[in-house]
Amino acid sequence: MAIPDYLQDTAKDFAKQATATYSAPIDTSKFTGSQFVAGEDPMQTSAINLATSGVGSYKPYLTAAQQNLTNMGGLTGATAYQPFMSPYQTDVINTTFSEFDRQAQKGINTLGTQAVASGNFGGGRHGVAEAEYQSMSDANRAALQASMLQQGFGNAQTAAQQAFGNQQALGAGQLGLSNFQRQGLGADVNMYGQLGGFRQGINQAQLQAQQQAAQTAAYEPYGRLSQYGTGITGLAGGMAPMQYQAPQQQSPFAQALGTAMGVGGLFGKIYG
Repeated sequence: MAIPDYLQDTAKDFAKQATATYSAPIDTSKFTGSQFVAGEDPMQTSAINLATSGVGSYKPYLTAAQQNLTNMGGLTGATAYQPFMSPYQTDVINTTFSEFDRQAQKGINTLGTQAVASGNFGGGRHGVAEAEYQSMSDANRAALQASMLQQGFGNAQTAAQQAFGNQQALGAGQLGLSNFQRQGLGADVNMYGQLGGFRQGINQAQLQAQQQAAQTAAYEPYGRLSQYGTGITGLAGGMAPMQYQAPQQQSPFAQALGTAMGVGGLFGKIYG
């Protein structure tokens, strides 16, 4: 069916606009390219830097714990007490013996004085009394020495056990610090990474909206031309109307293709 005379000028104007529109290339750089890809968020960068700088930060604590384990080895065994023996023990024992010997001599002197008074000095009874006194004195001296040595050994052994316990507690604390360091670092890296990813997602959504707006603007002439052609075909009557849908329901490329098909049909009516 031919286009009515009263629409000929309008149809030719449409054909002219369509020719100009489809002859002009679409500048796809306005809605394509890396500018529409969200870059790395600063918090993601912080997460990467933190993770990189924190690698091995727990190792000093492990090294210290291993050293404490080595030190604990020197606090076990039969001779572990020796480093804790008092360096003044011999001086204390010697001083104690000096006083003990002085008192023992006073006792012997007393026996001699008593023997003189009784007329038995130098006699058998005097000799027996001194021998018994000396024997008892020697036994007491040996017992005193053993007691002081035992006391020194006990003190040293207790100190060694305390040192062992202290090293054990210190090593456990350093292992705990090592684990805390790793866990704390991991938590910080995860937090920065998640927050950075969230913010990057927001930026990407904004860029996609801008990209969609730029794409819609680039194809807007085709949509406007499609509406123009649809109006003409509707007025002409009997012609198949040009297919057009709103941009949000059809891609710009499909919209432009539909318009081109309609234009082709209209050209046939005008110039056919």
